[in-house]
Amino acid sequence: MSAIEVGRICVKTRGKDAGKKCIIVDIIDSNFVLVTGPKKISGVKRKRSNILHLEPTDKKIDIQKGASDEEVEKKLQEAGLTDFMKEKVKIKIPVV
Repeated sequence: MSAIEVGRICVKTRGKDAGKKCIIVDIIDSNFVLVTGPKKISGVKRKRSNILHLEPTDKKIDIQKGASDEEVEKKLQEAGLTDFMKEKVKIKIPVV
C-alpha cells in the first residue's frame, strides 16, 4: 500500500468525485488531507478529503506542500501524467 504523502496521486472512492484521480497537496491531520485534480485536468476541485475516501496509486509527483493548481499542473505535464489523471477509474463499492 502506498503512503499518504504530499504529491501522491490517489483515486477518490466516495462522493461525487468517486473514480476521479487527485493529488495530495497538504496533510491536515491524521484523518484529512487537502487534494486537487486540478479541476482543469481531472475535474476534482481543491478541497479537504477524508483519507478513508482515497485509494493511493503507485504514482507520485514532486511538489511542495501547499503547491498551487498551476504548479501541480506543470509537474503533471513534466512527468507526462496528464492523460493518466484524466482517466476515470471504475470503483467497486463494498456492500456493508
